[in-house]
Amino acid sequence: MKVSRKVLLVGNPNVGKSTLFNILCNRNQKTGNYAGVTVASLKGDYIYNGKKVEVTDLPGAYSIYPGSEDEMILTEFLIQEQSQYDGIIYVADALNLKRSFLLFEQIRDLGLPALLVINQIDQATKSGYTVYPEVLEKEYGVKVLLTNAKKNVGIEELRRAVDENLFCAGSPLFDIPSQNRALVDKIAGQTGEENLYKIWTMLSSTKLPGTQTSLIRQVSEYKETECLVPKRLQTQETLRRYEAIEKKLSEARVKKPQRTDLLTEKWDKLLVHPFWGYVFFLFILLIIFQSVFYLAEFPMAWIEDGFGALSEAVSSILPEGPLNNLIADGIIPGIGGIVVFAPQIGILLYFLYLLEDSGYMARVVFLMDRLLRPFGLNGKSIVPLVSATACAIPAIMTTRNIENIKERLITILVTPFMTCSARLPVYSIIITLVIPDKCILGISYKALALLAMYLLGFVTALMSAFVLKNIIHTKMKSFLVMDLPTYKMPMWSHNLKLTLLKVWGFITGAGKVIFAVSIVIWVLSYFGPNNTPGESSIKSEVELNDSYLAQMGRKMEPAIAPLGYDWKMGVGILTSFAAREVFVGTMSTLYSLSDNDPDARLIDKMRNDTKPNGEKVFTLATGLSILVFYAFAMQCISTVAIVYRETKSLKWTIAQLVGMSALAYVASFVVYQLFK
Repeated sequence: MKVSRKVLLVGNPNVGKSTLFNILCNRNQKTGNYAGVTVASLKGDYIYNGKKVEVTDLPGAYSIYPGSEDEMILTEFLIQEQSQYDGIIYVADALNLKRSFLLFEQIRDLGLPALLVINQIDQATKSGYTVYPEVLEKEYGVKVLLTNAKKNVGIEELRRAVDENLFCAGSPLFDIPSQNRALVDKIAGQTGEENLYKIWTMLSSTKLPGTQTSLIRQVSEYKETECLVPKRLQTQETLRRYEAIEKKLSEARVKKPQRTDLLTEKWDKLLVHPFWGYVFFLFILLIIFQSVFYLAEFPMAWIEDGFGALSEAVSSILPEGPLNNLIADGIIPGIGGIVVFAPQIGILLYFLYLLEDSGYMARVVFLMDRLLRPFGLNGKSIVPLVSATACAIPAIMTTRNIENIKERLITILVTPFMTCSARLPVYSIIITLVIPDKCILGISYKALALLAMYLLGFVTALMSAFVLKNIIHTKMKSFLVMDLPTYKMPMWSHNLKLTLLKVWGFITGAGKVIFAVSIVIWVLSYFGPNNTPGESSIKSEVELNDSYLAQMGRKMEPAIAPLGYDWKMGVGILTSFAAREVFVGTMSTLYSLSDNDPDARLIDKMRNDTKPNGEKVFTLATGLSILVFYAFAMQCISTVAIVYRETKSLKWTIAQLVGMSALAYVASFVVYQLFK
């Protein structure tokens, strides 16, 4: 169906744009009750009255002047892509109208047709505010709608307004200062640009769009010859606008006197406290990690038993031979070794989504700013660092909302130290192998060990940032300015849906890699220098030790033996360069091929494995060495690629890869030698 109308979703960070986008377009884009969730433009569409409407959700920004990579996307859309859309749905926060109206007025003065949506109206009502849309319509000459996107309130009215093309441009609101008016008029005469405010914004911007036009060339020339200070022009405009906005809103929004503090303010006395705030955050993490082990125990057992039964069934149905061995002992155990950890990953992601949606993650950003500053980072860096607990790739992309170039580069370089969901299968199986099944004060040793691994990644990220702070130099300073949102009830079902989609994406993404790796491992393990396809259809441990795979592994042993690893672990580490979780799938395939007890679980096979001298393969020293290795090693080709794309620097990409790999080797060597 042909698109009949194209609209943009624009607004400040954390006003509910992504939620509105999801409802309008029936999408599942991640939302969070903190700034920096959307870092690139997202497109979707919906059908209304038989017409197709295309919606583009742009990153949040506080003004038309870009300070970071994601805000530059917004500016380029508004200034250079005006012919590509029919109107703007501007989303304002009912609790922060004054802040929201700065960007809205700038959009109006650019002559762009817009609809004004006052979102989160329920939160304003709870806080004692009453918003009068008719007053705003009279002041600004635009259609004003009140919505609560989370509860689907006002969405039908918004779709109808878009369908009826109720977008309005309105007359200019900002008068160009007299001392700059002559220059603006001069540039307008030379370039033919009719919108004077568009010229003013370019004179006031520290970053101009990359596309070269006659207007941009003229503005660049006059900015140099007239010795203009863009930041000073921006400040002048902002102060004048806010003074006018305050007068306009005095009648449009009325607040009833409140006798008691809001629940948000009461909770914040604890959650952003300089001491108890950190204690509470660690307590929350500990509860999550305890749940990761205990709530996932039964579904993990069911999944493992299911794949074991499937392997047996395939083995009994197919005739004996290479194909039977490949599928029953290679592919199925390999994929099962990854799928079994889906419940743990799902539980972890679901809790993180709830924290983001409730508004608590914004407090973490605020709280961490004080902690991160001495290490060359700021509070905004905690957003990618926390997001990296799911996956480092989108987390690195969220650094686009960090204005300071130095802080953004440091954040990109240290983010892969954070424990991502791909590390969780490795941590889980090794912790289960070597950590005693005991408790202290009701908290299991395993949960404490997992918390320790997450803290190790975070502390290492901070230490690395401190080192980089003294290597990378810049004169630019940054400050964290943010509004703490009110606490909200999370969207339980929506977050569950997002979690299931993420887990399914993890399974399908890792499954493809495991499928290919399992075939390669099987081929290399099934054949050897003294073995031909017709000699044996069922492999034994002796034959596996004589295979090509074993020979490859043994060639690695001189390098990995000081870390406590045998050739099987070496093969697992080698294959996991494709993705960290492949280590577990590789172990599952190898132990399935080498063990004569098909009913035994992978964890039991690994626990009972012994060296030729009778020693256990997986000891406490070996387990701790593996945990430390995977805590520090890059081990992810996709992350290497995204780092290069975001930094556009081969030097820093290689330095990160080599540095993390060297740190992983040295640290795991020291740990093994200390504990063996």
